[in-house]
Amino acid sequence: MANPLACAAANASLDLFATEPRLAQVALIETQLREELAACKGLRGVADVRVKGAIGAIELSGEIDLEHLRRRFAECGVWIRPFSNVVYLMPPYVISAGDLSCPDLGNSSSVTGTHD
Repeated sequence: MANPLACAAANASLDLFATEPRLAQVALIETQLREELAACKGLRGVADVRVKGAIGAIELSGEIDLEHLRRRFAECGVWIRPFSNVVYLMPPYVISAGDLSCPDLGNSSSVTGTHD
């Protein structure tokens, strides 16, 4: 049996896709994430950078200080979802380009949690 509240929330979410430019918003987020996360490629401690839709992923290698990493991203106003050695960025679809931007992202200590 399905949960009626979950079904209502899912239907309301689908309604938003029909009435608001969600797919266009996702495309803009994807473009910006690709451009801005490109600065992370080649950084010491970064194994890979991937973007699919509105999800950015930074795969780290070596020792990772998650608390330092969370603090550095939070200083940019970015809330991350670390999972093992991969840091996921999953902004809301309604985020503005200015709010999504993090100029310090190309800094090794911001991305890898190192203390250079």
